[in-house]
Amino acid sequence: MKVLLADEYGFCFGVERAVEMVEEAVAAGDTVRSLGPLIHNDQEMQRLASQGVATVELPIQITRSETAVIRAHGVTPEVQRDLESRSSKVVDATCPFVTRVQRLAARAASEDRHVIVVGSPDHPEMIGVKGYAPDHAFIIKDESEVAGLPRLKRPLIVSQTTIKAQTFFDTAEAIKSKTDDEVEIVNTICSATRDRQDAARALAGEVDAFYVIGGNHSSNSRKLLSVCKEQCDKSFLIETADEIKEEDLAGVERVGVTAGASTPKWLIDQVVAKLEGINLPSH
Repeated sequence: MKVLLADEYGFCFGVERAVEMVEEAVAAGDTVRSLGPLIHNDQEMQRLASQGVATVELPIQITRSETAVIRAHGVTPEVQRDLESRSSKVVDATCPFVTRVQRLAARAASEDRHVIVVGSPDHPEMIGVKGYAPDHAFIIKDESEVAGLPRLKRPLIVSQTTIKAQTFFDTAEAIKSKTDDEVEIVNTICSATRDRQDAARALAGEVDAFYVIGGNHSSNSRKLLSVCKEQCDKSFLIETADEIKEEDLAGVERVGVTAGASTPKWLIDQVVAKLEGINLPSH
């Protein structure tokens, strides 16, 4: 059985940057507290926890002697101010791609324009973005929710950084029916997300089975799975090598592997080693 890695996979720039920022704070002797999981990967969070990085759910849980970390998904301006007032230092590890969405939303709101963000309303990235345009922003999952929007004033349409491109473009086109004004469409899907999806799609058509390594709660990993399933029915989302089932690989000669943007290299290496060590009966 041949194991093939997609051309683009694993840690994106924003995630790598966030992890490095936290490790630098730990190395400096700070007591580090991340507001919510720094990234959507339980195994990497456990590794950071072993270095003393604790995850808290509320700003009130952080004390004056501790360093607060804003995770890669970002927070609302209100939460950021709260952290600054409570902690000794704030490390802002918000992904620069997410920061761009926040700034675009804030600018449009300051011009009294509506902001429509295509994404999951309950995702932490989206909650943070809405905080930059609280009275002007609408977050919708896809074009099926466009009908519920009011008439829009000079709308700006942006996206969650990790959604499928087709979902964004289809929804943006449908939103045009909700206004007589000029529509500004800015594709804010991060390049890493696009690159990983394109690379996975290209490889999925050449293999008999496909493994996406990532958290079940990771938006970009779930999107990778749906992209792979378009080309390869035997596509699976796994968090660790332990979830690989040999019976799923019966008759498989070529298996593809990719990983979400929050999946560390050490975890990918474990999955590849497990797959390469499987000896299936020949036919």
